[in-house]
Amino acid sequence: MNPRDDVLVIGGGVIGVACAYYLSKEGLRVRLLEKDRIGSGASHANCGLISPSHALPLATPGVIGKGLRWLLRKDSPLYIKARFDPALMMWLARFALRCNDRDMRASIDALCPILSGSRALYERLFQEESMACEWSPSGSLSVFRTEKEMAAFAPTVELLKARGIVAVALTDAALREKEPAVRDDMFGGWYFKIDAHLRPDRLMAEWRRILLERGVAVEEDCAVHSLDVSGGSVRSAGTARGRFAADHFVLAAGAWSPRLARRLGVKLPIQPAKGYSVTMGRPARCPRMPVFFQETKVLATPWPSGFRLGGTMEFSGFDPAKSSIRISALHRAAAEYLHDPGNGPAGEEWAGWRPMTWDSLPVIDRAPRLSNLTVAAGHNMLGMSLAPATGKLVAELLAGRDPHLPLAPYALRRFAA
Repeated sequence: MNPRDDVLVIGGGVIGVACAYYLSKEGLRVRLLEKDRIGSGASHANCGLISPSHALPLATPGVIGKGLRWLLRKDSPLYIKARFDPALMMWLARFALRCNDRDMRASIDALCPILSGSRALYERLFQEESMACEWSPSGSLSVFRTEKEMAAFAPTVELLKARGIVAVALTDAALREKEPAVRDDMFGGWYFKIDAHLRPDRLMAEWRRILLERGVAVEEDCAVHSLDVSGGSVRSAGTARGRFAADHFVLAAGAWSPRLARRLGVKLPIQPAKGYSVTMGRPARCPRMPVFFQETKVLATPWPSGFRLGGTMEFSGFDPAKSSIRISALHRAAAEYLHDPGNGPAGEEWAGWRPMTWDSLPVIDRAPRLSNLTVAAGHNMLGMSLAPATGKLVAELLAGRDPHLPLAPYALRRFAA
């Protein structure tokens, strides 16, 4: 048996790392177990957008019809691999039931506080810690090809404005002045000043360094293969390096969390959804800020060190194959919206799994019937945006302090309804 810790965090993505960081700030002895390398999964090559503006859930009125039309196209933003998968079918059915105005607004109401709170925590984090991760509070721009599409987004803008997230409409010269990289035939865009961006792989490298400096034990290439439960609590985690015991356990393994939760009798209806990204050198006419191509659901993020295109939603289980069709769709979308889409050689073509819940809300809660297990998973496509607030909430739970945000929207019991 390895030395006993106060807290064992399972999962070395951005959520697990954030949990370990804030738990260490509570003075707890923390050990982090990661099956690969820290930040090697979805936290590695996402587009690094910190986006309070992305509080709209996937389940909205009318999205089912749009999704069905997308499924008829090979290069659409959505792909569902045909197969017999009862868990996915149940997930899709529950998702469909939420495609109404009431549930959409409930998800927005739950996401806005944690997104805005997490954005503020990033500012505090970078004031307290020296982290070279290309942080830029430049805002983001959602661009539309047509007046009709931009007008259709206006109700979303109003919903966000009512919750303190404000956008500015830009057309014609105002759009070109704000973002000269956007093509002249784009109708307009909505500028969200509150958004920011960073380079995720560099954030993860810096956060790993800080964890080690704070005395957190980081165990990489250390997959958890078993969990010992006795007397209503988790006793230890089994790995190839032996068993690790702790007083408290945090399950933050992203899309893989349901596999471990199932062994503990915890229902965690999270589906893996594959996203893609392409990283390359900065184009000659590079965007100043992240630009979201609304009609194609592709995001372009610039950094001083490079340029990344990302997007798509592929429900194909844990199939590791990368689709050349989806990679090409990212390039094609950039060419439709930007003067210079960046046609140089790709430094990295990546695909990874996002942990999707049917209501677009994460799980941040103590597990039922297991007194010392806390779940922090299911952050959908917002893991990078939600990490600081999630880590702080988990630390507050385990330290016995009042949470800085209401936890009810993120409770496990909502899946039993």
